[in-house]
Amino acid sequence: MQPFTKEMITAALDAREFKYFEDAEGDIGGNFQGNLIYFFRIGQQQEVLQVRAMVQHLFGMDEIPRLYEFCNSWNHDQLFPKAYVHVNDDGTVLVVGEVIADWEKGVTPEQLDQVMIAAIATSVQLANEVAELRQSS
Repeated sequence: MQPFTKEMITAALDAREFKYFEDAEGDIGGNFQGNLIYFFRIGQQQEVLQVRAMVQHLFGMDEIPRLYEFCNSWNHDQLFPKAYVHVNDDGTVLVVGEVIADWEKGVTPEQLDQVMIAAIATSVQLANEVAELRQSS
């Protein structure tokens, strides 16, 4: 076990040869099949990994009830990512997926890799289902 660091996140992404970037705030993100996925360190000692996926498909405000229904169903049936509806400042609406892992006591590179790859894979699955929802609107 070792303390959870930003370098561990980039090492896990490098090991799988995933492309990623670091934004102006120092957050790490990547494009996974057209969906923006961020890997945040949060918490008092930045000991918590938050994987947040912004699904690429945008909806209008009139779609919010249907998106809530979709997210509630998804969250009932799936362990992760947890899905929620987000309204942007411009009035567009999207579905966001989120996976949280708390490593206050430390983490191994293998544990981090397992959570990150599961979060990426299930976030892409969420995005694919949102795409189907988008096509049916």
